[in-house]
Amino acid sequence: MSPAGRPRAFDVKAVLEAAMLLFWEQGYEATSLAQLRTATGLSSASLYGAFGSKEGLFKQVVEHYLQGPGGAIDVIEDETIGPREAVAGLLHGSIDMQADSSHPTGCLIALSGTTRVPGEEQAGVRETVQARRATDRARIRACVERGVAAGELDADADVDGVTTMVHGFLLGLSTQLRDGVPAATLHAAADMLLTNWRHS
Repeated sequence: MSPAGRPRAFDVKAVLEAAMLLFWEQGYEATSLAQLRTATGLSSASLYGAFGSKEGLFKQVVEHYLQGPGGAIDVIEDETIGPREAVAGLLHGSIDMQADSSHPTGCLIALSGTTRVPGEEQAGVRETVQARRATDRARIRACVERGVAAGELDADADVDGVTTMVHGFLLGLSTQLRDGVPAATLHAAADMLLTNWRHS
């Protein structure tokens, strides 16, 4: 709520959607406040009043993204399907989402974080995307462990290695798509990766 209990005079979801598309296309550092004002239709005072800072806006954009397009990878936690099927859904679903022409290609989490060295400004932004990647890595690892327990993978399978293989492929999709690699090629590559998900 704004001061005196008055509701905000703008649609927060619409603002987050507009800011999301801008951060997603350009990255955090390359996106200026002037561009954010133009995209959202808000003044600097309104942006700061609602979100505290550009970083505060970005953190809310990340949550908005995860509840929308970024939710495509939530299938990895679906225990009603087999672990291999969950990984297949993760990879193919993410390719479909990242290649969707209705929004910027790639993944906002993989593309929009800062590359500044530790200690400089925007550390909070870097930590936000790093934390999300760590969460996704942990979810993939849990699925790999479930694959071992279900007998889909050997009991002595290298859990960390399989996790890194899947997560590395997932993160690499963004640059592949930005470089113009067709989605069909990436789907074929995902199928090849999944041939390694088997009991020997």
